[in-house]
Amino acid sequence: MTDMKNPPHTGILWIISAPSGAGKTSLSKALLTQTAGLRQSVSYTTRSPRPGEINGQDYHFVDSAVFADMVGETAFLEHAEVFGNRYGTGKAWVSQQLESGMDVLLEIDWQGAQQVRAQMPEKTVTIFILPPSLHTLETRLRNRGQDTDSVIAQRCQAAQGEMRHFEEFDYLVINDDFSETLEQLKCIICAERARLTRLDERMKRDIRAPLGL
Repeated sequence: MTDMKNPPHTGILWIISAPSGAGKTSLSKALLTQTAGLRQSVSYTTRSPRPGEINGQDYHFVDSAVFADMVGETAFLEHAEVFGNRYGTGKAWVSQQLESGMDVLLEIDWQGAQQVRAQMPEKTVTIFILPPSLHTLETRLRNRGQDTDSVIAQRCQAAQGEMRHFEEFDYLVINDDFSETLEQLKCIICAERARLTRLDERMKRDIRAPLGL
């Protein structure tokens, strides 16, 4: 029997994009721990692991040859090159999760969002996260303590280019306060899951039956 408090829905492919330093990774982690029925896709990358990163958990770390083979086999939903490294989202795992009714979260850039949306327009919901200002973004990048001044300058310049694409997304959230931003993301998920267009005929029958409709 259908749980009327949580009506079923077809799997939704959530895309969260943001420039480096805007907080998408921290927000995504919090969202995953506080949202039932949501799993994160682990991207493939050719870059080296950062301290503390675990292969298969943070990323699937592969070399350039393996990545190129996967591109040739059309194994990616999307792939792109960022700061000299290649990133891609595996197609098979994502498709399997969506078919089972599970929501999947992708942390990818605007280029990847375009590619995924073109392949799965009905299943995809896109969210862009902006910092309140470029100065705030630069401060956050410096506070991470991971990059040199030249790299931070490069990231800020690249961020401006990325942020120009925010109007291509379904939702825009400005990350000024972490807790408030997280609540906004939760509200977006609840609203999208309640869309009638996401219910197939079997699900609609299950909802109607106990109501005598």
